[in-house]
Amino acid sequence: MRKAAVVGAGTMGNGIAHVFAQSGWEVALIDVAQPALDRGMATIHGNLDRQVKKGTVTAAQADEVMAALDSLLR
Repeated sequence: MRKAAVVGAGTMGNGIAHVFAQSGWEVALIDVAQPALDRGMATIHGNLDRQVKKGTVTAAQADEVMAALDSLLR
C-alpha cells in the first residue's frame, strides 16, 4: 500500500502530506475549503523550493513530490 489521504490542509496536514509524498506515497490532501487547499499546496511548494535551494532535494525530486499530491475539495 502506497496511498494516503490527509484530511485538513492546515499547518499540520500539509506537513504530513509533504512527508508522505516525499517518501514516495501518493497523497490526497483533502479539505472543505478551496482557499485552505490552495494555501496548503502553496506551502508545500514553497517548502520544496527551500529544500532545493538548500540542496537537500533536487528540482526533479521536488517535481516528483508535487506530482504525487492531489488536492481534493470535500
